[in-house]
Amino acid sequence: MRQETERARSFTRRACLVGAAELGLFGMLSGRLWQLQVKENEQYRLLAENNRANERLIVPPRGRILDLRGRPLAQNIPTYRVRVVREQARDLKAVLANLARFIALDQAHIDEIVARAARQRAFLPTEVRNDLTFDEVAKIAVNSPELPGVLLDQGLLRSYPAGDLFSHVLGYTGPASRDDIERETDPLFRLPDFRTGKAGIERAYDAELRGKAGIERLEVNAIGREIRELDNIEGDSGDDLTLSIDLDLQRYAFERLSEHRAAAAVIVEIATGAVRCMASVPSYDPGTFTNPLPPDVWAALRDDPAHPLINKCVRGQYPPGSTFKMMTALAALEAGVVTPQTRVNCPGSMQLGNLTFHCWRKGGHGSLNIVQAIAHSCDVFFYEMARRVGVDTLAQTSHRFGLGAPLGIDLPGEQGGIVPTVAWKKKRFGQAWQRGETLITGIGQGYMLTTPLQLAVMTARLANGGREVHPWLVRGKDAHVAEGTGGNANSLGLKPENLKLVLQGMFDVVNANYGTGRGAAIPQNGIFQGIRLAGKSGTAQVRRISMASRLSGAYKRKNRPWEELDHALFVAFAPFDDPKYAAGVIVEHGEGGAKVAGPVARDLIMKAIELDHLNGPLTTAGRKTDEPA
Repeated sequence: MRQETERARSFTRRACLVGAAELGLFGMLSGRLWQLQVKENEQYRLLAENNRANERLIVPPRGRILDLRGRPLAQNIPTYRVRVVREQARDLKAVLANLARFIALDQAHIDEIVARAARQRAFLPTEVRNDLTFDEVAKIAVNSPELPGVLLDQGLLRSYPAGDLFSHVLGYTGPASRDDIERETDPLFRLPDFRTGKAGIERAYDAELRGKAGIERLEVNAIGREIRELDNIEGDSGDDLTLSIDLDLQRYAFERLSEHRAAAAVIVEIATGAVRCMASVPSYDPGTFTNPLPPDVWAALRDDPAHPLINKCVRGQYPPGSTFKMMTALAALEAGVVTPQTRVNCPGSMQLGNLTFHCWRKGGHGSLNIVQAIAHSCDVFFYEMARRVGVDTLAQTSHRFGLGAPLGIDLPGEQGGIVPTVAWKKKRFGQAWQRGETLITGIGQGYMLTTPLQLAVMTARLANGGREVHPWLVRGKDAHVAEGTGGNANSLGLKPENLKLVLQGMFDVVNANYGTGRGAAIPQNGIFQGIRLAGKSGTAQVRRISMASRLSGAYKRKNRPWEELDHALFVAFAPFDDPKYAAGVIVEHGEGGAKVAGPVARDLIMKAIELDHLNGPLTTAGRKTDEPA
């Protein structure tokens, strides 16, 4: 009996211990359930939601680019596009080859699409083309049973209404490259439909133009396939940009320059630095870069000796020739080695040791003062001025007027040209400077290189009384270059009397009966009555003239290859009494600066004045001068 009682007590204790353990485990389980379901409810709800939903970025509409009067130069237009899903196509190459029967697709483009499709999941669509015509859409729709995996939908296409008029200024857009994706932190660059700026303003202001991505929330299954849309949050469109360029003036300049094989022109507003026109020919249609270019089209653009892909206004570097003589004159005047009364005799050449340096006028100009030397463009006079001041002093004056370094305009790829010095040559070639090199530098030859934009800005700084105006293209809060620098621009520290002499020489170039640029004079009629233009011509050699060639006259022969002909240059400003616009023009291998480039510069400045008369001049804020602020 006693043993039975002990066994009962022992069983009861074990039962209590087991019950207590079970109760403890149940309590722990309940506590954990409370923690998961109550305390950490939000965290696990989000995790579960993320397993069910996926967020996808939406490419926002790109900002527009407008001319100074608000007319669109780059915009987005609705377009049909065709895409292909690799999973549904099965044999992707065969489907694309079949699709090529209905739209333009060459083998290189097909291979590129296949490569892109292979880099993403099989059920995601890959873009084929995004500028389909209505006829192409109809053909694809009718033949859709033969095109498994091919999808038609609508998107936005970057459009350039002015075509090739603005290609070098605007640039174009294209898919992000591997380098773009690695460099940029913006997730937009990882989207297959995203287009980024590749050149021009599109590239310089890409961050402002591209906007902020929207978000689309989608329900997906375990492997990421889309089931349905849950939510859609629109992004922010890119900012619109307003350029300083006038569409009408740009069109006129392009038509005028297109009379030549290769040429460039820049018109700058003297008071502010606003670029009113920047034209370079030949050009290209930026819309052709919407889809990958066929290899033969790209090769033709790349290998064209007239370089249609290069903006000659900021990337073309040319000897300035006689357009540089104002710099030599100012250097000499500021250094005090010449006065208004100083006269130099030009017999047609100058001797330096055993070297002979010729004037362009074989018989010479006789005795000239500095104003007459500019008007006659006498080489011997400026050889002598360069000899007196030295190349380093020439360089100092040149730098003050914007030569020898990029001006900082808001365009990528601007070149700075070359203004040589003694130290520059030693560093570049490891050679000592020669006295004869100073002479030819004084007439804008030798190592000297400038861009048309630099020549226009140089002329603007001369015409505005010697102030450091800077060129710009975009105005407003997003501008990368300060605008309206005219009246507040730093003074170059020139003596007004010296500047007045040089400007008088430029006036006489065009308006005196002995000036070398008389053909660029403004006709005195209509709205141009009383408006005078001042300027300077330049004819820059592209190859050295040997003594044998000079004696035989071979260097003057018109049957020389185009690429061996001299460049034609002209700089100008007007009106002379109240300067408004400055011009820099080059016609590649055009021979005579006064005969070929001069009339172009005159016509462009006259057109700018005419447009102001017709439409009313605009301030840098984009308002007419008689409108309230």
